[in-house]
Amino acid sequence: MSRRAALLLFCTILAAIVIQVSLLPIFVLPPFKPDLLLVIMVFLALRGSAETGAPLAWLLGLLNDVCSGLYLGLNAATFLISFFVIKSVSDRLYADSAILFVLTVAGVTVGCFTLNLLLMIMFTSSPGIAYSMFSDLFPRLLVNAFIASVVSTFSGFDCQLESP
Repeated sequence: MSRRAALLLFCTILAAIVIQVSLLPIFVLPPFKPDLLLVIMVFLALRGSAETGAPLAWLLGLLNDVCSGLYLGLNAATFLISFFVIKSVSDRLYADSAILFVLTVAGVTVGCFTLNLLLMIMFTSSPGIAYSMFSDLFPRLLVNAFIASVVSTFSGFDCQLESP
């Protein structure tokens, strides 16, 4: 990854954290709050290499855990698992497609929800956790897909992160 791409990625992650943690909770209800770090992770999985993307996916999940107040490592584990699943499939697909990006973000939203739910059920004893998580799934799925479709309209979306 070039220095320019790394700086752009760092600024994008920093802006996403600021927006997701400080601005969105004020103006948007919790079920309709997009997961911007998940969208960045999917973009990295589809466009980046596994050597730089896997640690970044884990760090993005860890940042998501720190900022959301959930158990530390829950999103880090689900982001890393999702990254490896996307990376294993993306080599066989046309990864520059905007439709694939939106569908992948929607699929990863459901996949992360499922993995988080399974891990929460296995490691906690909260009886109403499944209902509270299920009530947020559909709005979050729609909002994440919408954000992914907006991201896919940006002018630099069709560029590769790293040269082969």
